[in-house]
Amino acid sequence: MISKDLTLMLERDPMAGLAVSYRNHCEICGNNSWELAYNGLIRQGKFGQYHPKPQNVWRCKKCGVERLDENACQKEEFYEGEKYRKLLSEPTTAEGFFREHDSLQLGRMNCIWPTLLRGQRVVDIGCAAGSFLDHIKGLTADAYAIEPCLSYHDSLRSRGYNVFNSIAEAISGGVANLDIGFSFSVIEHVADPVAFLSDIKKMLKDDGLLILSTPNRNDILMHTLEDDYRSFFYRSVHRWYFDDESITFCAIQAGFKVIETRCVHRFGISNFLKWLRDRKPGGHLNLPFFDRPEISLFWRHYLESQSVGDYLYQFLKPQK
Repeated sequence: MISKDLTLMLERDPMAGLAVSYRNHCEICGNNSWELAYNGLIRQGKFGQYHPKPQNVWRCKKCGVERLDENACQKEEFYEGEKYRKLLSEPTTAEGFFREHDSLQLGRMNCIWPTLLRGQRVVDIGCAAGSFLDHIKGLTADAYAIEPCLSYHDSLRSRGYNVFNSIAEAISGGVANLDIGFSFSVIEHVADPVAFLSDIKKMLKDDGLLILSTPNRNDILMHTLEDDYRSFFYRSVHRWYFDDESITFCAIQAGFKVIETRCVHRFGISNFLKWLRDRKPGGHLNLPFFDRPEISLFWRHYLESQSVGDYLYQFLKPQK
């Protein structure tokens, strides 16, 4: 939704829209024709922490991706230290990360099932402290960890992983001919999504597989609770906002073919109802009379069937 202040400005002076139009070329498709998708507060950290000024999110008229104004985005070096985790009020040690994230890995394993992992050479791009790698360890033949946050590196190495700061460093270090690449919740942060995917492709076999995930811009709450939810969904650490069509376009531009796109919803119906009632996230705690697992199972499966779950998973193969 566009803020009332901006709407009034455009009513007073229709040419004022030119002053706020996004003038850069889209890094994904090269187009430079945009429409304003949102103007307002954006999240900067956990719920209730906002960027001090309203910001613009633009939608590319060609590929459909949405992009936050660059002056509101975090630079790539921001992720090298502990600032990112501190902004999210998350632990900055490997042990603290495990406490927060180990419980999420079963969901990821379900999302990638039935991908064969036994004997495969794999890389996790943006692995943080390596919770996912730990959960597939023992099945894989070889595992590489790519993570810009340097405070996790010692722990990753101590657990036997080959660790690199970036994809470029991994490629220069000879990482190639891998069977599977994983990249969960990373592409929305990067400066150039097509270049990011293209570089991952260089590390894979010709018949390799890339599995990536990203938040779904077509989430049910974007349709039912626009103002309150959009100020939560749009955030300073996410430069890009994808739906099924725009992430598919991006993958094809990078030289991949899309094998499958899965829409996934990670929350039960109680979280949705709490958003409607309280205008804030409700996590995984159930409301009274909504605590039967079959209710939330139906809810999640229904949203996924309509492509309005909160996450997208893509399974990609290099184009030959």
